[in-house]
Amino acid sequence: MTAAISRPPGRAIEVGLAFLRLGLTSFGGPIAHLGYFHREFVQRRAWLDEAHFAQLLALCQFLPGPASSQLGFSIGLLRAGWAGALAAFVGFTLPSALLLFVFAALSDRLGGPWGQGAIHGLKLVAVAVVAQGVLGMARSLTPDAPRALLAALAAGVIAAFGQAWLQLVVVAAGAALGPWLCRGIGAQPGGTFALHYGRRTGAVLLGVFAALLALALAPLAWPPLGAVAGAFYRAGALVFGGGHVVLPLLEQAVVAPGWVDRDTFLAGYGAAQAVPGPMFTFAAFLGERLQGGHGGVAGALVGLLAVFAPGLLLVAGALPFWRALATRAGAARVLAGVNASVVGLLAAALYDPVWTSAVHDGADFAIALVAFTLLVAARWPALAVVAWCVVAAMLRAAVG
Repeated sequence: MTAAISRPPGRAIEVGLAFLRLGLTSFGGPIAHLGYFHREFVQRRAWLDEAHFAQLLALCQFLPGPASSQLGFSIGLLRAGWAGALAAFVGFTLPSALLLFVFAALSDRLGGPWGQGAIHGLKLVAVAVVAQGVLGMARSLTPDAPRALLAALAAGVIAAFGQAWLQLVVVAAGAALGPWLCRGIGAQPGGTFALHYGRRTGAVLLGVFAALLALALAPLAWPPLGAVAGAFYRAGALVFGGGHVVLPLLEQAVVAPGWVDRDTFLAGYGAAQAVPGPMFTFAAFLGERLQGGHGGVAGALVGLLAVFAPGLLLVAGALPFWRALATRAGAARVLAGVNASVVGLLAAALYDPVWTSAVHDGADFAIALVAFTLLVAARWPALAVVAWCVVAAMLRAAVG
């Protein structure tokens, strides 16, 4: 076990500028973000060494929430305390959140065949990107037959029945089966950290997380924005794997109650592929588009803060306890079972709503297939694939 790290304290402004640069340039999704963070903060700035970066990464993958944002928040916390954590979150999140808010605010003006073609192209982007996500996660998280079978069963249950509560059952079943199915997985190596707070503060933060989740799950008569905050908080608190996995939970949160229609939802998800930064900023788009007069700036801000809050509370609360937990192989096995179930959840979402809402005929299939090939085989950047889908769909709409 390595000793606790002790780096010279940094300043919040230094942290904020470093993460703002990443928030403006980190294209490629959550997995790519981890590579950006490693290069910037381990290799270039030496804020962390390899062992402690791996330990932070293991914690963020273990907890529900947006793993890349949790990792960035943790790096800022270790570097410059609570001010550094907040600066890291704002710097990494703000650019994409603003871009998606502006797109949502302007989307009503996208009328006519060209505008509708662009919207449909973004829905086809979602098909290619989610398919790539399923493939990549399956390769890394279901490398053996037991976990692949668990993922397939999870996808089948969700696709066959579709109720939102079954997602929680599937994740819980993965956690319960993980110690049995993943006996060959060991504990993560690493050490501990020189935190500015201890287990008492960590326990308080975990208590706040649990109390807010209980309120979000309670069948109470909330005012409109309170109900919105609860729905986004539930999605952020219960999504394991981050990134694309938030898609089915947010779809249940805003489409099922009629706050956002399905076509708008998928168009926004496609647009989220074209911006840098964390995928969870999709919440800014959804919050702005809320129907019934509850959207706009207030809806976007409530959605954005509510979807990120649980993950950040969890990682900050768990850090003081992580040393003991990380030494237990059982924790890694539970995580492996959960991750296999998450692959199944995302595969079910690829079918419904992504595929069923976007692919209507052979031409749609061809556009999405080319996009998937460009992402997986040609390794085109996501922004270029977005351009392909939008231009192809617009041209098709114009001549059709």
